[in-house]
Amino acid sequence: MEKFGIYGKMIAKEGEREKLTSILLEAAESLQNLDDCELYLVSVSPDDADSVYVYEVWSSESAHQGSLTLESTQNLIHQAKPILAGMERISTLVPRGGKGLG
Repeated sequence: MEKFGIYGKMIAKEGEREKLTSILLEAAESLQNLDDCELYLVSVSPDDADSVYVYEVWSSESAHQGSLTLESTQNLIHQAKPILAGMERISTLVPRGGKGLG
């Protein structure tokens, strides 16, 4: 089965980027013991005051889809929705390996 990767951009309402970043870092922490999540990296750009970028690698696409139904994930989505101005899936990827991936 091929690994599944997503590179996405979440756009916070003006002035809310740090709060959104904190929520996404909490999501990363909640995935620490979930073996199907191989990488969940949260980044910001110094040139974009409202966006947060997330790169995820999962054991499969179905594992990613299943994670969206977890209670912890649903709670974090609920927290993020009021401060989101938009979302963009930059790319869906098929990770092949590298540092940080098993």
